[in-house]
Amino acid sequence: MDKIKEIIVVEGKDDTVAINRAVIADTIETNGSAINESVLQQIQHAQDTRGVIVLTDPDFPGQKIRGIITDRVPGCKHAFITKKEGQPKSGRGIGVEHASPAVIRKALKGAQTTNEQAVEEISLQDLVDAGLIGGKGARERREQIGQILKIGFTNGKQLYKRLKMFQITQEKFAEAVTQVKQEEKDA
Repeated sequence: MDKIKEIIVVEGKDDTVAINRAVIADTIETNGSAINESVLQQIQHAQDTRGVIVLTDPDFPGQKIRGIITDRVPGCKHAFITKKEGQPKSGRGIGVEHASPAVIRKALKGAQTTNEQAVEEISLQDLVDAGLIGGKGARERREQIGQILKIGFTNGKQLYKRLKMFQITQEKFAEAVTQVKQEEKDA
């Protein structure tokens, strides 16, 4: 089993259990979107000493937690699972706790660091031209782009921000768009 050097930030106990089925790692639990000052201080200490990977649920509360951590603790790595990968085999809900060990390992391997001062390489117009904002199928294309580039699913504005934060190059972006369009053609 792989051992992860960084401390993984998750939402709750069930997420920690799922992480421990996939890898050997330490976790910090935020206990949901009501993330408090004490937890933020733990995350900052973890970032200073070992590094942090944020792996939250692919839903609104998970995005909110991720945003709070990004604002308060710069330089964390971010790992993402898709909504489909976080769905339970039966029942309701969505989250890391439902992801398979293989999905969790893949997400952690693809973790990326954000850079808030990054230079814009991809403009909003590029997103419109690629069919990722507005128009039929834009949502599905954004979901695919998020998977390919390992930056998670987003709305149009968030996609623009994440492409910049994760320093996605024009070349990587163009390759991902080409792959999505090829998959659409093949379907």
